[in-house]
Formats: sequence, C-alpha cells, structure tokens
Amino acid sequence: MRTTIIIPSYNEMKTLPAVLKALAGVVLEKEVIVVDDGSSDGTREWVDKAISSKEFPFDLKIIKHEENTGKGGALLTGFNAASGDIVIVQDADLEYDPNCIPSIVKPIEEGRADAVFGSRFLQGRADTYNMLYLWGNLFLTFLVNLFFGAGMTDSYTCYKAFRAPLLKKMRLVSTGFEIEAEMSCKMAFLGLRFEELSVTYASRSRHEGKKINYKDAIKGVLKILKLRLTLRRADFEV
Repeated sequence: MRTTIIIPSYNEMKTLPAVLKALAGVVLEKEVIVVDDGSSDGTREWVDKAISSKEFPFDLKIIKHEENTGKGGALLTGFNAASGDIVIVQDADLEYDPNCIPSIVKPIEEGRADAVFGSRFLQGRADTYNMLYLWGNLFLTFLVNLFFGAGMTDSYTCYKAFRAPLLKKMRLVSTGFEIEAEMSCKMAFLGLRFEELSVTYASRSRHEGKKINYKDAIKGVLKILKLRLTLRRADFEV
C-alpha cells in the first residue's frame, strides 16, 4: 500500500530540510506533499530546488498557499491532493520522529485498523515545554472521550493516519488547529476501527517557533461542543 505523508509548513525552513532528510530513510512506499501555507522565509523556493534536483529518493510535491490559512487549511489542501491508500500527517518542526511512521501505518496496512494515532501520553508521561499546554491537551482529549466515547489518550497528536477513503468521508472543514479535534471526534462518531501507538516526542518552545496557543485550545473546546450538538449520521451518507 502507498502512503501519502502530508507536511503542513509555515516558515519552517530551519527544520523542514531535516524532516525530509529523515523521511528519506523511512522504508515505506510513499509520496510526500509539503503544503506551504504562505511562508516568507524561503521554504517554498528551497523545496522547489529540492524537487528539481531530485534531492530526495521519494516522490516529493509542494502545494503553495499565497496566504496563511492555518494548519487545518493546509491539511485540507494536502488531503485533497493525496493519492495514497493511507494518509498520515507529519509536522515540519521535528517535534515528532519520522521513524515512527512505519509502525503507525502498519495496523492499517495489515487490515486491523482504519485509523491509528501516535500518542505522546500512552506511557503516562510526556515531554512538554509548558504544563498549561499539557493540561489543555488532556482536557481536550477528555472532552472527546466524554462526548464521543473515543477511548484515546492524545486527541491533538500530529500523527494521525487514516485509510484515505475514510478520511475523505469525514468531510473535514476546520482551517485552524481545531482540525485536530474535528478529526478525533468524527473518527469516533463514525465508529472507525482505531488504535493508538506510543511515539517519541521532543517539544519545542514558543521561542523556537511553536505556534499553537491558548486561543486554539478554546477553539478546540468550542469545536468539540459544536460537533456533539450537530453531528448526524446522515451528514456522512453519499
């Protein structure tokens, strides 16, 4: 099975090359789509050169947004362009180790799962630069579990892998970080076969470029509540 790896990127020139280099060592039939979300730091120009020079031994594509739309906006663009049987998200900031990807997609390849999340908290500990960020994440996950019976430990993890047809069936619309909540809620609402696997994670600080903040947590709570009140099975029927 072919895996599409979506990388949303906004001014991540400091780390994106290292992410792509790490992906070159990942043994997997794959395509990599970088969605440049209006960067002004030379990211898109560098990726263009990498593609033209065939710097990496995999199918690398770039889609360029002229303006910053948010992480969700970048992901929606990437999801729509994906041609793989499996789709997984890889952040461009090196907080997550790309070497975890094969183990995450394996349950889908083997037909055991429809969706697999890479959890930072499955082992009961997490490396985070700010305890408020940790508590916010745990609270959002609590709400997803409470309202949708998800039974997960990390609803806002970057590493979310889906069977491509089922991802498209979810009809995602969020353009900000609340897309993490939307994917988690709709995955549970649709009753997809779900697994979590522990992943390594190295948190970066606001000074190092971390973009998610408390406003995004509030948007996430509102998104979860809205979905709880409005989701209907008929919404997903063809």
